[in-house]
Amino acid sequence: MKIGVIGGGAAGFFAAIHASGPGIQVLLFEKSPKILSKVKISGGGRCNVTHRPMEISKLVKNYPRGEKFLKKAFVHFSIADTFSWFESRGVALKIEEDGRVFPRTNTSQTIVTVLESEAKKLGVQIQLSTGIKSIQPVGQDFALQTDKGEAIVSQVIVASGGHPNLGAYEFLNSLNHRLIKPIPSLFTFNTPQEPIRELMGLSMGDAVVKLEGTKLSYRGPILITHWGISGPAVLKLSAFGADWLHEHQYNARAIVQWNADLGEQAYSEQLSSYAQLHPNRKVYSHPLFGIPARLWEHFCIQAEISESQLFGQLPKKMQNKLVQCLFCYPLAMQGKTTFKEEFVTAGGVDLEEIHPETMESKFHPGIYFAGEVLNLDGITGGFNFQAAWTTGYLAGIHAKKRGHTHGLLLT
Repeated sequence: MKIGVIGGGAAGFFAAIHASGPGIQVLLFEKSPKILSKVKISGGGRCNVTHRPMEISKLVKNYPRGEKFLKKAFVHFSIADTFSWFESRGVALKIEEDGRVFPRTNTSQTIVTVLESEAKKLGVQIQLSTGIKSIQPVGQDFALQTDKGEAIVSQVIVASGGHPNLGAYEFLNSLNHRLIKPIPSLFTFNTPQEPIRELMGLSMGDAVVKLEGTKLSYRGPILITHWGISGPAVLKLSAFGADWLHEHQYNARAIVQWNADLGEQAYSEQLSSYAQLHPNRKVYSHPLFGIPARLWEHFCIQAEISESQLFGQLPKKMQNKLVQCLFCYPLAMQGKTTFKEEFVTAGGVDLEEIHPETMESKFHPGIYFAGEVLNLDGITGGFNFQAAWTTGYLAGIHAKKRGHTHGLLLT
C-alpha cells in the first residue's frame, strides 16, 4: 500500500512519519532540492517548535484564521502531545519567558535531525526536486503526475505549504476544492514618511498598537525599524488585520500607545505630579514612563518643547501634545515588509471542505491536507508549527488507517 505525501516541510514530514507502518510504503515528494528548509531557518535558526502548554480554548485564540477548525483538531494532538513526541525521542525542550518553546540545544538542526532520522527509520522514501503537476483519481487510487513521471498511490496527503500566489496551487485544480486567495499574514508596517524611522533599533517592551478605523489592537513589544515599526505587537496585529489591510492596499494609520499600562489621564496626572516634585528639571533631558531617551526627545520635538523648557513652567498646550504622543501616536502606513524568514500566508484550501478530525477532503475520500496549504495561520510564537504538527499527525494516522482498511477490502 502506497501513500503519497506532497511537501517536505514540517507538516509533510510529520504526516509521512505517522502514515508509516507495516505493509505501507510512504513516498514523500518535495519540489525543491532541500527538505525542512523553513524549519532550519525559523526562529533565527533555533526553531520555535511550539508554545507553552495552554487550554485549547485559549490556544485557538492565536489563530486569525482556523480557530473553530483547529479547536476540533487540537483535541486529538495538543501542545502537550508535541512535547511528549519530541522529548520521547531525546529532544529536550525549554520554555522561554514569553511562552515560546525551543530545543535546549538552541539550534533548529536538532529538530531537523529527529524528523529526518524518524522518517529514515520508518522507511519513508524521499524524492527531492520532484514537483507535483496534478492529482487524478484512478479507480480506488490516485495518479500523481510528477516532474519525473507518474506515481500511483492509494492515499494522498497534501502538505505543500503556503504560497503568495494562487498559481502555486494549480496542481489541485482537478480536485475542485475552493481556494482562498493567498495574502500575507505576518509583516511589519512600512511608514516611509515618518521621521520616527530615524530612531531604528529602539524598542518598548509593552505597548499597544491599533489600526485606526477598526477594533483591532494588540499589546506587546514594539521595535522601531529602518522601514517603520515591527515587533510582536505589530506582527500579531498584521495577522489579525491581514484581510482588512489587504483590502485597504496596506494604506492605513497605526496608533501607538507606548506604555500599555497607562491611559491618557494617567499620563497627564503623572506629568503634573512630576512637575510639582521637580519643577526645575528640564523636560527634554528627563524621560518618563520607561520611554527611551531618544524617543522621548523625539516626542518633545513633536510637542514643540525646547531643550531648555522646565517641567514647572510647561504650558498646558505642550503637556497635552506630549500626552498625545505618548498615548496615541499616529503613524501613516504605506505598504508592508515581510518579517525576516517568518513568511506566513493567509489563504489556501477552504476549511469548510475538510474534516477537522481527520484532515480528509469532504469531496475526495483518501485525500488529506495538512499545514499551511489550508486556510489557517497563527501569530508568531510557535503557533504555526503547532498547527503543522497537529494537522500532519491527523492526516498521517487517518491515511494509514484508511490504507489498512483499503488493503483488507482488496484482499
